[in-house]
Amino acid sequence: MKLTKKGYIRRIIDDAIEENLKIFGAISIEGPKWCGKTWTALNHSNSVSYLNNTADNFREKHLAEMDVNLVLDGEFPKTIDEWQEVPAIWDAVRYKCDEDKEKGKYILTGSATPVTSQIYHSGAGRICRMKMYTMSLYESGDSSGEISLTDLYNETVKNKLVDKVELQRLAELIVRGGWPESINLSVEQARKITKSYIDAVLEKDIFEVDKVARDRNKMEMLLRSLARNETTISSNNVLIKDIDENATEEELMVSRNTVADYLNVLNKLHLIENQNAFMYRIRSRVNVGKKPKRHFVDPSLGCAILNLTPTKLMNDLETFELYFEALCERDLKIYAESIDAKLYHYRENSTGLEIDAIIEFADGEYGAIEIKLGANKEEEAASNLKKFYEMAEVKPKFMCIICGLYNAVVKRKDGIYVFPITALKP
Repeated sequence: MKLTKKGYIRRIIDDAIEENLKIFGAISIEGPKWCGKTWTALNHSNSVSYLNNTADNFREKHLAEMDVNLVLDGEFPKTIDEWQEVPAIWDAVRYKCDEDKEKGKYILTGSATPVTSQIYHSGAGRICRMKMYTMSLYESGDSSGEISLTDLYNETVKNKLVDKVELQRLAELIVRGGWPESINLSVEQARKITKSYIDAVLEKDIFEVDKVARDRNKMEMLLRSLARNETTISSNNVLIKDIDENATEEELMVSRNTVADYLNVLNKLHLIENQNAFMYRIRSRVNVGKKPKRHFVDPSLGCAILNLTPTKLMNDLETFELYFEALCERDLKIYAESIDAKLYHYRENSTGLEIDAIIEFADGEYGAIEIKLGANKEEEAASNLKKFYEMAEVKPKFMCIICGLYNAVVKRKDGIYVFPITALKP
C-alpha cells in the first residue's frame, strides 16, 4: 500500500518517476528543501526510512552509520529520505540493485549534493538521477493548461479566449513562489516561510553541506547580488564587483575563489540554476554569447532576499519584468524537462539581439520564446523573433510570445503565437 500523504497534489514529475521505477533499480530525486521531494517519493513507496528525523533523535541515521543495511530492508519501493546524511548509502543501494537486477527497489531523496569523495560509484545504469523543482503554475492550479509545449511542437494550437490575470495577481504569484507549503497561504504568510528558508540557509545549510566554515555576511551579500542580477547574464566578476562596492571598509575584499566556492555551495543546495546559452545551428558563432543566465530555483527566493512585496514590484516595473521572466523560465524549465526537452537562452554579442528562452526538443527541433509582462511590448518581441528567424541556419519549429497581461491564445498573421503563462502546461 502506497504511503501517499493526505492532501497530496500530483506533480508533473510523478509520471517520470513511475516510468523510471520500471527501468532502474533505484532513482534519486534531487532538489531544494521544501520543494516536495519526500511527499512525492512517498506517493510511489511502500516503506520509508527518514535519516533527518529529529523526532526520534536521528535514530535511523545512527543505524545507517553503524551498518547501512539496517535501513535498506523494507517493502519495495522503499524511500530513503535525505540519504546524503550517510553518503555510504549510495554505494550500498547500487550494490543491492546489482544483486538481483530487480527494478524499482529504492527511491533516494536529497536536498544537498554530498561530497563526491564519499561516493565510489556513479550508479550509472542502476540509479537514475532526477531533478525536482518547486511547483509550476500548472501544478499549483494557477495555470489553466489550455495550451502546451506539445501543442506548439505539433502545431495543433487553436485560437481561443482564456482568463486574464491581473497585474496584482502576477506579482503575488512571483512573491509567493511554488513551495508546496505556501500554495494555500496568503502572500504575507508565504513571504515569512521563504524568508525563514533564507535564514536557515545562512545560519545552518552553508556549513552543513560540506562542514566547511563560511562567512555568513559574505554569503548574504552574494545572495543579494544574485537577487539583484536575477535573469541577467552576469559573470563572477560582476558579482564580485557588486559585493565589493556594497561592503563596509572593515570587510575583506571578496576574492574570485571565494565567490566561486560560495556559488558552488548554492549549487549543491539546489538553490540556483543556470539557463545555458543556445549556440547551435546559428550563423556567426563567434559572436554568439556563451554565458548563462542566472536564476534562483524559485523567484520567491530573490524576492525574500530583497524584501520585495507585490506592491513593491508593481511600483518598480523594471524589477517586475525581470522577475516575471524568472517565473516564466522556472515553469518552462519544469515543462521542458518533463517532455525530454531542454531550456536555453540566446544572445548575439555583436548586435545585442536576445531571445529570452529556447526550448530544444529531443529530436533537435526547437522553439524560440520571448517573454513580456505587458501586451504593449508584443511588437518589440515579435521583431526580435523575426530577426532571430532570419539569422538561424535551421529555422525554429515555432516562435511565441508569453505575455503576462493577455486573455487569449492566438496565432498572429506572421505565424507567431501569443498567450499568457497562466494558460501553459507541458
